[in-house]
Amino acid sequence: MLKLCKEILRSELMLRESGIYEVEIIDLTEKGEGIGKIEGLTVFVDGTLVGDKAKVKLTKLKKNYATGELIELISPSEGRVESLCPYDECGGCQVMNLSYKKQLELKKNSVTQTLRRIGSLDESVSVHDVLGMEYPYEYRNKAQFPVGKKDGEIVVGFYKKGTHDIVDAKSCCIHRKVNEQIIELVKYYMKENNISAYDETIHKGTIRHIVTKIGFTTGEIMVVIVTNSKKLKNANLLAHALKSNIPGFKTLVQNVNMDKTNVILGKHNNIVYGEGKITDFIGSLSFEISPLSFFQVNPLQTRVLYEKALEYAALTGDETVFDIYCGTGTISLFLAQKARKVYGIEVIQEAIDAARENAVRNGIQNTEFFTGKAEDVVPRLYEQGYTADVVVVDPPRKGCDEKVLGTIVEMHPKRVVYVSCNPSTLARDIKYLCEKGFKVKEVQPVDMFPHTMHVETVCLMSKVNK
Repeated sequence: MLKLCKEILRSELMLRESGIYEVEIIDLTEKGEGIGKIEGLTVFVDGTLVGDKAKVKLTKLKKNYATGELIELISPSEGRVESLCPYDECGGCQVMNLSYKKQLELKKNSVTQTLRRIGSLDESVSVHDVLGMEYPYEYRNKAQFPVGKKDGEIVVGFYKKGTHDIVDAKSCCIHRKVNEQIIELVKYYMKENNISAYDETIHKGTIRHIVTKIGFTTGEIMVVIVTNSKKLKNANLLAHALKSNIPGFKTLVQNVNMDKTNVILGKHNNIVYGEGKITDFIGSLSFEISPLSFFQVNPLQTRVLYEKALEYAALTGDETVFDIYCGTGTISLFLAQKARKVYGIEVIQEAIDAARENAVRNGIQNTEFFTGKAEDVVPRLYEQGYTADVVVVDPPRKGCDEKVLGTIVEMHPKRVVYVSCNPSTLARDIKYLCEKGFKVKEVQPVDMFPHTMHVETVCLMSKVNK
């Protein structure tokens, strides 16, 4: 009977698909879309926040859900604030119009509900308040700006949400302000030297992207010009302009990308000025940053995240640690300062090469890195007699492979520290481990990307003594 009623309701709604309905927003999706209900039918509404009451025009009706367009706010959420960003079309910061306090509450609730619902997290285990930023702006040390042309003028900014149309943005709240000066200098250089902007529809034009990397501790700045050509005309003039006007400017690199692709950087770099790299620190550790190297984009919160992982690892100097999905070895090196030995595992060879270089750079000799898929390498190492007192995992969004989790269970480490960028897969994986003899002790979310729906979580698990 209930099923029949719902089918009748959907049939009525189909007849009024473009009708306007009053909706109260009760939650947000991972993409920042508001979630409401119309007579039990879920409706997703972009641009709304939890607590909003809104007039919504249905734009699409499916069997189990609908999507709607915000027409009018009847009463706004108590957390709604005026966004500092004038570029709503960008869509990069989904909750810029939600107060930062409410953002942190939202993320804590999201982690808590996900771990309870999917991970069956024990009610006695509390999720700590999210570790946020004192100043949640200008936190990104890396920026990537597409370059194009509109109405005969060069445009530089961000892609419009869901498209490759460029929003000509003069500023960005989450990027360093120096980027505005760099963009203007590049645009002036392009005009003065008659250098064209790239048009991806016909694969013509020279400059595709402007990429900047900034050392927060050192103040060093790298500018990368991504080109659809092997040569960049009068590039020395751009280097001179940057050196004369941008404090901290250290190097200019031309990155060649002549492929028809959405990938921003190509594999070949031409160093125009400087050494083609800059240096920055996380805590006391020094890291070399090149155009193609990975480095966490929010170094301030990265330190918070890593220090929490180190705290949970509770190292005394006698432990052997496995750092699975270790990337360029940043967490490994943090752990190595307190551990007897750290083994890092990562599938990308370039990342492992960087990890080894970072270890040498910082004078750390108690690390060893292995290249390969974690689900292949970790079981093989265990079969060869390698084992760990503490295991740290920092997997991609899809979470840990079950073979990795199975080997962790066989190792019987005292502690597992799980660093996650996706609460759903974290929940799935901790449920598996809890069913195999582990217990969640603490959960600490960390806000790495203010004004977005993204949240990192550090989870401490320990072996249950029988």
